[in-house]
Amino acid sequence: MKKTLLSIFMFSTLLFANSFKVGENIGTFSLPNQFDEKKSINSDVKLILVSFEKDTGKEVNTFLASKPKEFLALHNAVFIANISGMPSIITKLFAMPKMREYKHSILLIYDEEDDRFVKEDEKTTIYKLENGVIKSISYVTADELEKVFE
Repeated sequence: MKKTLLSIFMFSTLLFANSFKVGENIGTFSLPNQFDEKKSINSDVKLILVSFEKDTGKEVNTFLASKPKEFLALHNAVFIANISGMPSIITKLFAMPKMREYKHSILLIYDEEDDRFVKEDEKTTIYKLENGVIKSISYVTADELEKVFE
């Protein structure tokens, strides 16, 4: 039993070895948005929303589409969609044209090796930061998105 628990712990540690953790400083990094413009994420960002699935991405986009264009900027927030699992032909022909219709910025992760963000199935990951340091990581459903910004 102890060996099994130790194996599970070691596997989960390796699985999330490169992921951001509470208490860590995210530093500064850049990602392209849906218009292929590089956008920087730095210590000014207070909130990061990350979607890994089509449905959660759609939920966040629907939520943000109901808000003013400046909503993310007013909350020092960014929305990141990890689309690394999407076939490139689908991305080019369908996903990107749809994303370009939104008035809010969607930062994109194309690299499936980019494992800095953790995920939970069917939920959006929320990182709350202060001066670039992660204060909390949580997972929300569409019904809980409004509360994230209160």
